[in-house]
Amino acid sequence: MLNPPNILTIAGSDSGGGAGIQADLKTIMALGGYGMSVITALTAQNGLGVSGIHAPDAEFVALQLRTVLEGFPVTAAKTGMLFSAPIIHAVAQGLRGRTFPLVVDPVSVSQSGSRLLQEEAIVALKQEMLPGCDLLTPNRPEAEMLTGLRINSGEDAAAAGEKLLSLGAKAVLIKGGHMESTVMVTDCLCMPDQPAKFLPQAKVETNNNHGTGCTLSAAIATGLGKGLPLQAAVARAQEYLNLALRRSYAPGKGCGPVNHAAGLRS
Repeated sequence: MLNPPNILTIAGSDSGGGAGIQADLKTIMALGGYGMSVITALTAQNGLGVSGIHAPDAEFVALQLRTVLEGFPVTAAKTGMLFSAPIIHAVAQGLRGRTFPLVVDPVSVSQSGSRLLQEEAIVALKQEMLPGCDLLTPNRPEAEMLTGLRINSGEDAAAAGEKLLSLGAKAVLIKGGHMESTVMVTDCLCMPDQPAKFLPQAKVETNNNHGTGCTLSAAIATGLGKGLPLQAAVARAQEYLNLALRRSYAPGKGCGPVNHAAGLRS
């Protein structure tokens, strides 16, 4: 039996288990990968919100990353919450010369509205993580933050995607979950020298949507690590997230997580 592909997540920890490292590792395993982690921040949070954030020294983040890369043949990686400019710099330096695809999820604000990226780290994110990444996966507010553009339509999303491509990302997926629609959620995939591709999914009405962005980016990274072309990896990840939303539940108070095990048989 062949070993599963090694997928690395570089992100913050969610003590409530629905987002961040925890969501990533659940997603990677559910989709047939072996998950490894570099923890960039500890959060005290539950379904009601984030109570606090503690970030390790950037040097320790760098040590985690270096140790994983020395011990495992990584086939794909994703980044999530990076929190500060020093941590962004450490991660970017550690990934320099990588030979595997990288998905960057520019996490800036939690589902409950707590800031997960320091204001002074935005420039570092744009300058050090976007150039050369294989896919950038911002939601609407994150795309607006990174581009300075307002996004109110599909055409706006395509324009923002083009601007993000000009900053060095090889491809951009602007997620449509924050766009107003009663029946569909439409993501916008932008790649160089191609018209924007609009990828619709049926909207799932649920309050249990904690960790959707983490889950989607981890699913895409797992697909890429298994050798899928980018568009196929995105489509497979969309299907997985939609099913996980349809079967979501609330294990505690407040906003519940998606069901990462939705496609697994008990």
